[in-house]
Amino acid sequence: MAPRKRPEAQKTPEVVVRPKSKRNRSPRELEPEAKKLCVKGPGSSRRFDSGCLWAGLASLRVPPLCSSIVRALHQHKLGTAAWPSLQQGLQQSFLNSLASYRIFQKAAPFDRRATSLAWHPAHPSTLAVGSKGGDILLWNFGIKDKPTFIKGIGAGGSITGLKFNPLNTNQFFTSSMEGTTRLQDFKGNTLRVFASSDTCNVWFCSLDISVKSRVVVTGDNVGHVILLNMDGRELWNLRMHKKKVTHVALNPCCDWLLATASVDQTVKIWDLRQVRGKSSFLHSLPHRHPVNAAHFSPDGAQLLTTDQKSEIRVYSACQWDCPPSLIPHPHRHFQHLTPIKASWHPRYNLIVVGRYPDPNFKSCSPHELRTIDVFDGSSGKIMYQLYDPESSGIMSLNEFNPMGDTLASVMGYHILVWSPEDAGTQK
Repeated sequence: MAPRKRPEAQKTPEVVVRPKSKRNRSPRELEPEAKKLCVKGPGSSRRFDSGCLWAGLASLRVPPLCSSIVRALHQHKLGTAAWPSLQQGLQQSFLNSLASYRIFQKAAPFDRRATSLAWHPAHPSTLAVGSKGGDILLWNFGIKDKPTFIKGIGAGGSITGLKFNPLNTNQFFTSSMEGTTRLQDFKGNTLRVFASSDTCNVWFCSLDISVKSRVVVTGDNVGHVILLNMDGRELWNLRMHKKKVTHVALNPCCDWLLATASVDQTVKIWDLRQVRGKSSFLHSLPHRHPVNAAHFSPDGAQLLTTDQKSEIRVYSACQWDCPPSLIPHPHRHFQHLTPIKASWHPRYNLIVVGRYPDPNFKSCSPHELRTIDVFDGSSGKIMYQLYDPESSGIMSLNEFNPMGDTLASVMGYHILVWSPEDAGTQK
């Protein structure tokens, strides 16, 4: 198919980028408000209760473990300490640092809500965000230049998936309700169309890329999954689910292992080398509700799923048949809200997800805040909750950059960047 010329990229005047106001209150200053909330300790069973915790969780924090980290490094060098103990110390040190995180950059470039988010793999201060109108913002918040704004088609152009091209990071892939999965450059030009529906009734909802296998995988709203090589040649096109495929993910360590999530209330695991039809999946993981996302952990050993109601699951990749860890968490689906999707921290076994308080959720309490919740991926315990009283909307998408020290959040029309307070002033 001949590539189409996209609208020329613009330096948008509408983008509002501003540093964080000094009026923000620290978690300690919000303590009177916090007393309205209940604090519950997580249980020890395989099913965990996220509760309705105070955003600071001050009572659960422990003193910094700097000396423990140094001691663990020394013991590991001597062969008397295992690597997991060192990793645990580093993780706890990071959790302690979350108390200093503040929003230091904001942008409100779109006339419709933001729908997708991706960090640049090589530049930790650069991210791309797509909107329901098909607009794309390329933003390096580490420099003073205005972000690059690529204008979309408007209604019907929603960006449903966004990934930088790992083989050329000056390009990026998108899937959209426009009915295409394509490769574009930073000027908005279409370099290659990988998949096209040619009808307004079928569109693409997700995509992923494998560098090692040189393949692109994309799923549509009627249950089909398409596998293509980097040249755009279609390898297969099969209906793998009964309904919309909301998410596709390739395992970062075993790139032949594919996970697909769907509103048919299943997540399926596939071996790309053995796909012969819709029944050739390795495992089918049933859920109680439609599923928004399925993310492999950075080491490929776990699979994180987010449903459209109140449950997060963590599966072990070596034991698909074993019951998963269940984390009750309010994040119900709403038509005019970007679906909430939990994500992994890139360096630690931590889960990050936005909270949408639900009065029907069993542990909900009055005055519950719309926080960003951080869970331990192994125990399922809630470790911290980020909250800013001046940005109190629902944080649908939350992802740390590859360095793991900066968090980007999508809240309606807004893009928020969180960083430790000292680091934020330097940036």
